[in-house]
Amino acid sequence: MNSSEIEQLRKKIEDHNKAYYLDDAPVISDYDYDKLMQQLIDIEALHPELITPDSPTQRVGGTPSDGFKKVKYTQPKLSLSNAFDAGDLRDFDRRVRQTCPDATYVVEYKFDGLTVVLNYQDGLLVQGATRGDGEVGENVTTNLKTVRTIPLRLTKPVTLEVRGEVFMGKSDFEKLNQRRSLDDESPFANPRNAAAGSLRQLDPKLTASRPLDIFVFNLELLEDSNLRTHTESLNYLKSLGFKTSEVKTCSDIEEIINYCSLMKDERQKLAFEIDGLVIKVDELSDREILGNTTKNPRWAIAYKFPPDQAVTTVDAITVQVGRTGALTPVAELNPVTLAGSVISRATLHNEDNIKEKDIRIGDHVVIQKAGDVIPEVDHVVIEKRSGNEVVFEMPKTCPVCHEPTFRIEGEAVTKCLNMACPAQVFRKLVHFTSRDAMNIEGLGPGVLRLMMNEKLVTNPVDIYHLHEKRDVLVSLEKMGEKSVDNLLTGIEASKKRELSRLIFGLGIPLVGSRGAKVLAEHFQSMEKLMVEEEEELKEIFDIGEKMAIEIVDFFKTTKNIEIIRGLKSAGLNMVQETKAVSQTLQGKTFVLTGTLPSLDRREARELIEANGGKVSTSVSKKTDFVLAGEKSGSKQTKAQELGIRIIDENQFLTLVTNGDFDL
Repeated sequence: MNSSEIEQLRKKIEDHNKAYYLDDAPVISDYDYDKLMQQLIDIEALHPELITPDSPTQRVGGTPSDGFKKVKYTQPKLSLSNAFDAGDLRDFDRRVRQTCPDATYVVEYKFDGLTVVLNYQDGLLVQGATRGDGEVGENVTTNLKTVRTIPLRLTKPVTLEVRGEVFMGKSDFEKLNQRRSLDDESPFANPRNAAAGSLRQLDPKLTASRPLDIFVFNLELLEDSNLRTHTESLNYLKSLGFKTSEVKTCSDIEEIINYCSLMKDERQKLAFEIDGLVIKVDELSDREILGNTTKNPRWAIAYKFPPDQAVTTVDAITVQVGRTGALTPVAELNPVTLAGSVISRATLHNEDNIKEKDIRIGDHVVIQKAGDVIPEVDHVVIEKRSGNEVVFEMPKTCPVCHEPTFRIEGEAVTKCLNMACPAQVFRKLVHFTSRDAMNIEGLGPGVLRLMMNEKLVTNPVDIYHLHEKRDVLVSLEKMGEKSVDNLLTGIEASKKRELSRLIFGLGIPLVGSRGAKVLAEHFQSMEKLMVEEEEELKEIFDIGEKMAIEIVDFFKTTKNIEIIRGLKSAGLNMVQETKAVSQTLQGKTFVLTGTLPSLDRREARELIEANGGKVSTSVSKKTDFVLAGEKSGSKQTKAQELGIRIIDENQFLTLVTNGDFDL
């Protein structure tokens, strides 16, 4: 068989794949399909030089992997903020219309699966990865090729990136669990766990044996795109061969609210699980104007359906101490199954929540999963009270260090103010050594607890002096010479971590991993960050007022300064590797508004910062330039009132090129 004939056979098989998996209208029997596939497998075995990346045989899985390589995204894959009732949706609509009064919406299913990012080069699938934490995912390309609704070759030779949700249908999930029961294997708790577990198998053949599916729900990147709306982009993706999610266009927020209410019950009729609906602004230009926060896009929100509930009893109420000293009461429950998992504990949040819901030890309570994730007590079943229930009182002393607790007037949280409290120290150290912070191999919670008990570690600086106590470490239970040497190697390697990881690891209130990266890129050194004023911090894109206050307060605390100095003396990296390609915009502050002809908001901001400039979210006397595009709003008006220079994209690019501020 020549290459032309084998291509015809491949096309015939892919046409049948489309008819079966996408159109739900098979035209041949499974037996005849299997014969065609076996024919292709046999031919490629005889002529391996004819195998292509988009061959249907690549869906059966290859050699098992030793592990998944990391994929670092150039643009963060943000998650959605949540809405739980009509009021949240109206608030979202109000925020959108303050900036884009004529915005239109589309509503999609919120699939309960695993989000993946697919990259195509000239029409061929070249990479597929999990979303991960939004910054770094796992390369699962080989496994994703086994999902038959993911096209290996598009109908056009285009280069693009899409995001989708891999899931498992309800009936397929039930059949899989039936098979696992027959094989004496533990059943999966729910379809989401089944999909995630199947996709992350190191053996692609096992992934291929699982009935995985996908809905592609967003076009992330496309070269030379003329698409104007999200609806147009989904239709375009469908024409390329993707299985796209259904969308409903709604004229206003009240229609969306009614649809959400309807789908609470109607979702049970779907062949797959959804845990809510996603509301998105349809116009892509409006999305650019609305932009993103550090965590979420401002142009979309996820409406979460009310969670499943169960009734159980509160056997006791214990108190946990967090790394900030906050005391959190926790209900110890008589174990009960909820949404596919066994629940034995539920957060009670704070003292006011307990009093407001009148939760007592011994009560029958209705529990639910807040956002379908965190178990919480919804309400007490009053009619089941016997009179023997015990009223809970917040402890007057810390349950760990036994120092007095304190509740600031007007705040809901009771705190242990003893900074040396072992519970606080432990949780701070766990945070400091965690994967997103200093990522110290071999120094997990168990080892940290052991070292704290032996008084070897009381703060982050002590970690970097453990090499001086190697003999003591080797003598500890479950340590040994090899594990100690590996630990010390991991500690030494962590000294070279990026500045952003160190900032995040310090545990500054409200500063997450993304905020830490913004601070590191802006200030370029710990020394400059430590002396920055609140007003200057608030001017930084993505740093809000509350975060600015927390940052300033953190670096005013003597104990925190001492720890940073100790870490510096230990040799930790305190500077950000500069990414600036030039300094043509050095000292200049820009404000972005409107939609630019070719650059999106993020690209413009990165270009400014890469050339030494700063980006602010608001126009003030300190602003040097307002970069304005179409649909510029109040920022351009304010710039005109203050006499601030307003430039377009062409003028901006000229500035970047030659730094001519007199243009």
